Amino acid sequence: MKLSKEIKTGIIVIGGILLFIMGFSYLKSTPLFDNSNKLYAIYPHVGGLQPGTPVSINGFNVGSVNDIHFKDDLGNLLVTFTVNQDFVFSKNSRAELYDTGIIGGKGLQIIPVFDGSRNAQSGDTLVTETRPGLTELAQEKLTPLFKKFESAVTDADSVLLNVNEVLDTKTKRDLQKAITGLSELMESLNGSASVLNNILKNNESKLDSSLTNFQSITSNLSSITDSINNAGLGRTLASLESTVGNLDKLMAKIERGDGTIGKLMEDEELYNNLNNASKELDLLLQDFRLNPKRYVNVSVFGKKQKEYAVPEDDPAEKIE
Repeated sequence: MKLSKEIKTGIIVIGGILLFIMGFSYLKSTPLFDNSNKLYAIYPHVGGLQPGTPVSINGFNVGSVNDIHFKDDLGNLLVTFTVNQDFVFSKNSRAELYDTGIIGGKGLQIIPVFDGSRNAQSGDTLVTETRPGLTELAQEKLTPLFKKFESAVTDADSVLLNVNEVLDTKTKRDLQKAITGLSELMESLNGSASVLNNILKNNESKLDSSLTNFQSITSNLSSITDSINNAGLGRTLASLESTVGNLDKLMAKIERGDGTIGKLMEDEELYNNLNNASKELDLLLQDFRLNPKRYVNVSVFGKKQKEYAVPEDDPAEKIE
């Protein structure tokens, strides 16, 4: 059967149209014959996500991004993507944007949820989530650090300004003098240390002999201590302790008025009597010294004894 030119031309035109449609669909990553679920996700910022980017679940590609366009006047972006029906998950699953590498680029993955809710179907809009990349994390961590560093630099600048204000010409000269004096002091200390080292070096043998003698003295003291211990020092101390105890008991008896000494110390009347007797004895001895004839009258060769005349100032008369 021979086809006419018109039929051939129509077939070529229809084939071209079909090829154009298939090519356009391929470029838009939207297959013509595909039973995958078309899902949506809304993001305030897609970070460079492009149509045709693979969509994965647990690292396995299950679809691709079809289209990205503005959703509203606020600048929110509506991402359209397809996911094949081989893997079923809940409509509450999350569509997460993540960094695909250090140099940039975004990928889209489904974080499946199995909570018993209705399965995701074509036309559903999933909950969105954006995982910060290395750049965002670095910026988040480093920004406070940079702010603190900037504040520290500012404070250091203020401190330096204050120091410059405090360190006037006179203060700088005083500091230079102090540093010079400190340097001279260190040199003097170094010289003293050298002299001390020379003294120790020249008298090393004497120091060694002194230390040996000191060790000998220590040994002798130890021997003396052992001798004292062996000589019965412990028994002597025990006996002394017993004697002190007996003396304490004796003093306690005296304080209570027990015994002769205790009565003498505690009996006031006896004390007064002894005091008066002492006074009388003193007067008697004084009268005997002043007037011996009053008490002793010796007659020689049978002479008659003279009668004793009591003097006017007789101390015996003062005795009460």
